[in-house]
Amino acid sequence: MRNTSFSIAKGIAIIAMVAGHAEAPELITNFIYTWHMPLFFITAGYFFTPRHAADPWTFVSRRFKGLYLPFITWSLVFLVLHNLWFQFDILNETYGNWTGGVTHPYSWKEAMTRLVMIFTSMSGYDEFMAGAFWFFRGLLVSSVLFMVLYRLLVAKNGITPARATALICIGAVAFTAFRLFNGGIAVKGYPNGFWRETWGIFFFGMGVIYRTYEPRIPRHWALCLLYFGLLCGAAWLHLSGMNNGAKVRDLWSLPLTGCLGFLMVMYVSEVIAHKENVLSRLLVFIGENTLYVFIFHIISFKLVSLAKIWWYGLDFCQIGCHMVIHYNHTDFFWVVYTVVGVAVPLVTLQGIRYLRRRRRPAVEAATRLS
Repeated sequence: MRNTSFSIAKGIAIIAMVAGHAEAPELITNFIYTWHMPLFFITAGYFFTPRHAADPWTFVSRRFKGLYLPFITWSLVFLVLHNLWFQFDILNETYGNWTGGVTHPYSWKEAMTRLVMIFTSMSGYDEFMAGAFWFFRGLLVSSVLFMVLYRLLVAKNGITPARATALICIGAVAFTAFRLFNGGIAVKGYPNGFWRETWGIFFFGMGVIYRTYEPRIPRHWALCLLYFGLLCGAAWLHLSGMNNGAKVRDLWSLPLTGCLGFLMVMYVSEVIAHKENVLSRLLVFIGENTLYVFIFHIISFKLVSLAKIWWYGLDFCQIGCHMVIHYNHTDFFWVVYTVVGVAVPLVTLQGIRYLRRRRRPAVEAATRLS
């Protein structure tokens, strides 16, 4: 039987990401952010093998096909639509994010500048409508850099794969520490200073390590509860996730919470995977289609924002709030935002796939007749 645990884990993590973006209660959001993005990097690293380092061009081409091309495609779509959103107040100059920032229509020069940035540095995308797109760049850069470092250490210097992976992970943390203790040095010319990508290299490597020692890692419900309790404590202490920056405490807290969160979710995923039921099939489907949730969950939020505007009698322009309407954020609309943010992209995807299946026989029949 196919092991669906990782698909289920990714499904859980993407639901958690959407809940975080939906402005769930602070403790829940803090809990989510300590582990949800590291899980995606660890999961990607789990499937890295020495074979990929031996055939680097195939690995890089697959990374570009799976990450760079979708990023380019949908960044261009959102760039073209950016000024159009203002005609419907989906974006507007009145409301914005929690810090009060708002977006504005692009001039021709601004649009062309962003166009160049999209292709050359995987930045310049619409932060208000494509706020999760940093992940595509982060995973692409961190996975390719990990492969290069791994190849240099193993193939060129004869270091064992396990030691090479450990050295890369230690090096990522050491590089972060060096930058922090020298005034928070940012990598100039790189979007967001290369903070997330450095942590991405670390967690990608942890996925490789997990695969190597997986049979020796204990699994028990009591350990899962322990991980959960520790992560709740991390949430209460406001420990950070993979932010556009770092604090000194991140040097120990983020590796700890990211790895514990992964182990916790993997245990839950393995339990669910052994139950062949509706829940397991649903989470597998979500986990295998996280790309579409990453891309479309923010625009899907606007449907719920319309309902919230009607419910509270708010100014219609609040539909432009990023990512959700902030008014009375302690209510339970975050649950509706989460459900819709996951469901709408995937229901739409299934509808498109269904129409394609219906159309294919007709096209084949027309081809035979011709």
